[in-house]
Amino acid sequence: MHILRVILAVTLVAILFGCKNDPDKKGDGTFIEDATDPVEDSLVRSLEDSDLKKQQTIEIKRTELIQKEDERSELEELVTAKSFFKEEDLYVLDFKYPYLNESLKPSYNNFNEYLQKYYIDIKGVEAQILEDKELYCDTLRTNRYREKRKVDYKIYAINEKLISVLFYKENYYAGAMHPSYTFDCLNFDLVRSVFMNYEDFFIDGSEEELRKILNELLNEKIASGEFFYDCWEISEDDFFEYKNNFVVDDNMVEFYFDDCVICPSYTGTYSIQIPLTKLLPVLRKYKNNPLLG
Repeated sequence: MHILRVILAVTLVAILFGCKNDPDKKGDGTFIEDATDPVEDSLVRSLEDSDLKKQQTIEIKRTELIQKEDERSELEELVTAKSFFKEEDLYVLDFKYPYLNESLKPSYNNFNEYLQKYYIDIKGVEAQILEDKELYCDTLRTNRYREKRKVDYKIYAINEKLISVLFYKENYYAGAMHPSYTFDCLNFDLVRSVFMNYEDFFIDGSEEELRKILNELLNEKIASGEFFYDCWEISEDDFFEYKNNFVVDDNMVEFYFDDCVICPSYTGTYSIQIPLTKLLPVLRKYKNNPLLG
């Protein structure tokens, strides 16, 4: 009998201990769900939704950029569209760029030669891609993804004196969720056949005043909801780096910035337009300035 009591006591203790430590039971013996599962599922869904929204925003902004109106059709006599396409195992190059009609003016060769030599630098782009690939230890992994470099452009003209070209580049890096965007702008004086920069349009030393104008417009767009709240003001260093990155037309100047300079990449916000009326205090007053008519 004594042995039987001991066995029963041990069995009872084991049962009680097992119930106490069963994470799927309440004190009354009913089962409960794992409290961490809904939290983890909710977090995963939230992250997935966030990534999806970011991707959708980028696609919308990309479409807006591609469909943005320019004056290409009006400039058919002056400008010919050129293209270059190359597909290799590790990368794809897809470039579109303008070419000025040298039969109208032989000195337009200055523009064409510059683009071929310094901008549409096929060998340089290929070398950079291959160099970047070599930096990875896991070459088998990186070779699964073909990198893509796409370049297209928008072109504008002012009073037959100037053409203003925006080059926008889509860089698809191996393994990245979405492309990054970079921008280059060229302003070419059709009368003198020379390139123009910041100092040809704006007063020397006016950078800080113009940066202030840009930031005021940026903050207005953030406050109105047109730009994301995640965007931020343009720093002094960033403005000096991008101060020549603008295109012009008869009504405004539009400054372009690469991904993550004024806004996170997922916002797809790259530029700020400034009406010419706001720029009057900083415009350079001389006859070769196309913005003064």
